[in-house]
Amino acid sequence: MDVVTIGEWLTLWVMSFALGMDAFSIGLGMGMLRLRMKQIIKIGVVIGLFHMGMPLGGLMLGKQISSHFGGIAAIIGGCLLLLLGFQMIRSSFKPENEPFVTPVGFGLLLFALSASLDSFSVGLSLGIYGAKIVLTIFMFGFMSMLLTWCGLMMGRKVQKWLGSYSEALGGLILLAFGIKLLFPL
Repeated sequence: MDVVTIGEWLTLWVMSFALGMDAFSIGLGMGMLRLRMKQIIKIGVVIGLFHMGMPLGGLMLGKQISSHFGGIAAIIGGCLLLLLGFQMIRSSFKPENEPFVTPVGFGLLLFALSASLDSFSVGLSLGIYGAKIVLTIFMFGFMSMLLTWCGLMMGRKVQKWLGSYSEALGGLILLAFGIKLLFPL
């Protein structure tokens, strides 16, 4: 491997790690729900697939419209995370133990969409580079899946420590991440 190839690989890994960190943060918040291991695996796979599909969709639209959709994707993602966060906090104060939004069915799709909208704007900004796109998309999905699993597992441990307050804390994490997307520094 030459220096240029190593630099390209390193750049791709750093980009995929950065994109996966939002999935980790969201997974940390959602992991505070009582989830079975089968659900955790499924959530990670679905988020990984969304982190592959969203940048691929962005690549298909091209760089020329990146300025329009990049900001819209961040706004939509931020609003979805705020909605999920508010619902988790609200449901943590309900007498019954069933959360309002769970990462099952449509809730899982909403969760995966909110976690991967920023990768859509990254796909828009990448443009079409040829064969390396397949590797890039694979790395985005793989890293997001791994980091989602890490976040969900850490959230699961925190949930055991915090008990009934864990869902409210998870909601606060989602709220904070939604605000971060809406108001970047």
